[in-house]
Amino acid sequence: MNIIDLHCDALLKLSEGKGRPRFADAPELETNKTRLHTGKVKVQCFAIFIEPDIPSDQKFQEAIQQIDYFYKEVLEKNPDMVQIRNWSDFDNLKLGQIGAMLTLEGVDAIGNDLAKLNILYQLGVRSVGLTWNNANLAADGAGEPRGAGLTHFGKKIVKFHNDHKILTDVSHLCDQAFWDVMEIAKYPIASHSNSRTVCNHRRNLTDEMAEEMFKKGGLIHVVYNPPFVKEEGEATIPDLIKHIDHFCSLGGVKQIGLGSDFDGIAEFITDLENASKSQNLINELLKHYSEEEVKGFAGQNFLDKRPGIGR
Repeated sequence: MNIIDLHCDALLKLSEGKGRPRFADAPELETNKTRLHTGKVKVQCFAIFIEPDIPSDQKFQEAIQQIDYFYKEVLEKNPDMVQIRNWSDFDNLKLGQIGAMLTLEGVDAIGNDLAKLNILYQLGVRSVGLTWNNANLAADGAGEPRGAGLTHFGKKIVKFHNDHKILTDVSHLCDQAFWDVMEIAKYPIASHSNSRTVCNHRRNLTDEMAEEMFKKGGLIHVVYNPPFVKEEGEATIPDLIKHIDHFCSLGGVKQIGLGSDFDGIAEFITDLENASKSQNLINELLKHYSEEEVKGFAGQNFLDKRPGIGR
């Protein structure tokens, strides 16, 4: 069953390694091309993530460098990797092709300059999370003790997203910033977040947040990072499915998807250690849900709700 995965950090590893490891088959990459094919990942989103310790005046250049690796190492050297630039491109992928879409995890790279966001959009970024865990000029992240909401600049960014049919990603926002986004975003999404009721972690969503996402037509893509899956002990695929079960109980059966966070996590769910193991999750889901529902979780829910199609 084909999968759409909304989040991985392979570009960070490629950038840090200056083009090595090789994207096609390097074992250091949990989302290398071979593993994507094996796991039947039909579309992989590639996050641009800038480490917080990089000086402010160098962050935009780092974002451009990661995009350069996306074009040179992911696309140019692998003709079966096809860039997703338009929301209709998902429908045009051929047998044997894998779609690749750029996303941005935290707007630190643009400083206070919307022109830089427009440049990233022109280069193919189609989903933007306002923060990582830290605070920036747009909002406070989940790890910022202040817990403030959107700034005036943050609201301008969300308006830019609305105008250009860009997804506004609420993963990593602090609680107040989440609620501020939900008031104004046309295309909200959580690219890699779980349920705070099932696992009490600041990065997860409360029931009230999840219900608001579903009410507004947004999607929640569950994340495979063990600390967000289970509070103690070894995390298993059934533990991850508990989050899907809970979101379904809140009315989200048609608004759930997958966002692995591979290449950005240090621990792994048993039997879900890299993209090649993705079908293990699908097979376990089929024991609990109908084939139609599992196809929804795997990617059809996203296709039905993407900008310009379902909302």
